Amino acid sequence: MTDSAHRERPSRTELGRVLMSAGALSPDWAPVYQAVPRSAFLPDLMWPFDMDAGTSAAVSRADDPDAWYGYADADVPVVTQWDDGRHTGREPGQVSTSSASMPSVVFRMLRDLDVRPGDRVLEVGTGTGWNAALLAHRTGADNVVTVEVDGAVAERARAALETFGTAARVVHGDGYEGFPEGAPYDRIIVTAGVRHIPFAWVEQTRPGGLIVAPWGTHYGNGDTVARLAVARDGESASGSFTGPVEFMKLRAQRLSPVVHSDYVTGGPETRDASSTGLTEDAFLGERFSPQRFAVSLRMPHCHHVIAEKRDGARPVWLYGLTDRSWACVMFRDGDKARVWQSGPRRLWDKAEAAYQWWEAEGKPGHERFGLTVTRDGQAAWLDDPGQSWPV
Repeated sequence: MTDSAHRERPSRTELGRVLMSAGALSPDWAPVYQAVPRSAFLPDLMWPFDMDAGTSAAVSRADDPDAWYGYADADVPVVTQWDDGRHTGREPGQVSTSSASMPSVVFRMLRDLDVRPGDRVLEVGTGTGWNAALLAHRTGADNVVTVEVDGAVAERARAALETFGTAARVVHGDGYEGFPEGAPYDRIIVTAGVRHIPFAWVEQTRPGGLIVAPWGTHYGNGDTVARLAVARDGESASGSFTGPVEFMKLRAQRLSPVVHSDYVTGGPETRDASSTGLTEDAFLGERFSPQRFAVSLRMPHCHHVIAEKRDGARPVWLYGLTDRSWACVMFRDGDKARVWQSGPRRLWDKAEAAYQWWEAEGKPGHERFGLTVTRDGQAAWLDDPGQSWPV
């Protein structure tokens, strides 16, 4: 393939304009965007993901190069592996397990990272290798270490980086443990959703350094980018969230599937029935609405599932992850929602209280929340790190 095939395309130039106008691509990262095309790191067979439909379809560079390059130059996520590598063929697999993130997300996180030439950077989650190449162009290839848990993914990324001419170090290992051999780092960036930030990352970052990671709780699949500064004494890292995203989860922190029948057992006499004046639109909002994030922070050890809407009715289920508590709220257009709950925790009561707390605090957005990580665990806060609670 020619270098110009990767670099000199109107669609790629247009994507750069879109990213800059949206504020995702800052002027200091624009030369890096121009120098390091995403297409150089994508496989010949890939599965662009339709965010609205929630589906993927195969695109082959050999069969349809125009479509392939079109997606490479689009602000869409691209699945590059299914089912931890067990998948074969062109049809999508069951679970997407490696991908190339949306360019807008990539450059917003790189902006949050505030990496400078000469900074030493650890990346957790190599994926295609594109992010490592961007970092290497910015800070110097000898300063970038990227860790990938999947051996086949690591090898493909290593080959792509070598072909591109970037000598960033690719390590096959568990990024949850960091990579102490290369520490201390000025910056750590994580490209997989995490539910717990290990203190090893704090220990391997120099005081004053930054950790940027998509973080969330098991309440849902959404993440929010945490930008944490390591304290002078190295004993904590703390900072605000910068905005919502959604990443594939770190393999060590994936949530096992919740089995509905393990929770909802027995007859009507085993559950409490009530109603709520809270509406579907208020409680759920949009996909990345701040109230969903706020509720998730106040609902420890709980997972929620939003079912499809049928005939004007939508059930939302809540499942306890440390007990068999469960709740269901049935939102119905034009009518008061019905609630059923059972178990030692009244999960809907807690969820409704969490929503009311968010409302009473002035409906804060993601950026007013923050996270602090210490040896003892992690805690969330609103506006003031001194007023935190465990998560």
